Amino acid sequence: MRYFLQLSYNGKNYCGWQRQENAISVQEILETNLSKLFARTIAITGCGRTDTGVHAKEYFAHFDTDVIPMSDFVYRINSMLPNDIAIQQIIEVSPDLHARFDAISRTYKYFIHFQKNPFIEDQSFCWNKEIDVEKMNNCIRKLIGEHNFSTFEKKGSDNKTSNCILYEAYWQSTDNGLVFTIKANRFLRNMVRRITAALLLLGTNQMQAATLIEAVLQQKPLDVKLAVPAKGLFLWNIDYGQAIQAINK
Repeated sequence: MRYFLQLSYNGKNYCGWQRQENAISVQEILETNLSKLFARTIAITGCGRTDTGVHAKEYFAHFDTDVIPMSDFVYRINSMLPNDIAIQQIIEVSPDLHARFDAISRTYKYFIHFQKNPFIEDQSFCWNKEIDVEKMNNCIRKLIGEHNFSTFEKKGSDNKTSNCILYEAYWQSTDNGLVFTIKANRFLRNMVRRITAALLLLGTNQMQAATLIEAVLQQKPLDVKLAVPAKGLFLWNIDYGQAIQAINK
């Protein structure tokens, strides 16, 4: 039988989702505790990678087992997990439903605050320069659709293709900052953080919209240092369409 786990995690203390030899990952913590709970080795497959320090409001992973989970499974596994990882529900699914390959879309959000605030410092990036939100939105709107986004891909990535279908991307103002929402069928390594950084440069008149658009359309690197901290980035939503009926969005 195949089961999907719906979970969330604070990525501050982890090297990301995927197992690594010399660092602690969310995947390792889950597999270790699931194996203890079921008294057998459990391997899990996630819906995708997240970078070191990136958070997930919603994440899905699947595993196979011939043991029916106990009725109080969610309570029991959560009591074993650290406070920065939480399971919301377990769902029995079709044996061929894949957490990564069957996801229709993924949505990320990046949070920015304008004034120093110790209570959100670990989940948001402080940016105190005046910024033109309309200019950023006008620019990113022109990249909606399918494009090769290798301009924003981390060097050394081994993807078979750098094409992604961008469904929506926009900035919104909040009480003390901004939030950038971006939704696509897939994302390249570091793509969201690099797009965010480029748009912030654009919004503070350190880059021209034409430069950014041309770089993407001609698949050229941008001649600037692109980086925003991982702490402001959240994997926000994974959509499987009608494949998982039990999930209440």
